Amino acid sequence: MDHVDVITQQWEQERPDLDVTAMGVIGRVARLQLAYQREMQKTWAEFGLNAAKFDVLATLRRAGAPYALSPGALLEATMVASGTMTNRIDRLAADGLVKREVNPEDSRSFLIGLTEKGFALIDEAVTAHVQTQARLLAGLSAEDVAALQTLLGKALKAAES
Repeated sequence: MDHVDVITQQWEQERPDLDVTAMGVIGRVARLQLAYQREMQKTWAEFGLNAAKFDVLATLRRAGAPYALSPGALLEATMVASGTMTNRIDRLAADGLVKREVNPEDSRSFLIGLTEKGFALIDEAVTAHVQTQARLLAGLSAEDVAALQTLLGKALKAAES
């Protein structure tokens, strides 16, 4: 039994007229997210990063060469408000991890790109991040992970539709 079982059993006792199956699933997903986030935050902190900084740097890195995107593309990829993105970019620029460059395709706009320091940092951080994530799933077999991927994909698609 886990913590969610205790909660759902209490509801089943107090309100047997309710089907709390979904509560069990969603409760476990929520608790997993918190547990995973705690561990990933520890990894990011080793590199002087937090979730927001990691997100921007990782988005630029996975975009491929030249490792630069327009502010609009960054907004779309990270799904944050423009003011929030501006603050993130300002902090990362102050840290020497990103730079603003004139867009070669449109001199009226600019791109946000990784600096050499930012590229080196995110490459090191993402390696540790992936190792942390693998460690968090180490208690599951390859078959369990594949099944979980499939089921979570279905659940996410249903929730987002």
